[in-house]
Amino acid sequence: MSVEDLEKYEAEMELQLYKEYRDVLPMFRYVVETERRFYLANEVKVETRQAGTRVWFEVELSDAWVWDMHRPARFVSHVKVATFRDLNVEELAELSERDLMPEPPGLQG
Repeated sequence: MSVEDLEKYEAEMELQLYKEYRDVLPMFRYVVETERRFYLANEVKVETRQAGTRVWFEVELSDAWVWDMHRPARFVSHVKVATFRDLNVEELAELSERDLMPEPPGLQG
């Protein structure tokens, strides 16, 4: 497999993942971003922990979807995440599906 073939494969996988994300987004209430992963979830619980001067967050997600093109199953019922870096939790506004995510360029038809 050439480098060009590998890049094409990865681009196709990323596009498939984007399409799946766009399709499942209306099913979830929250978007959660850590330094390593991106999640959609319906329940989010965040606990701030501290040991000396070190602070980290323990995040529990229920009914979640994980943005990861290498996972065979992206839907998970329960996830626990520990992060020492940035954490962003946003509640999604209720919008119609067509307003949530536009078609990627070149796919509109």
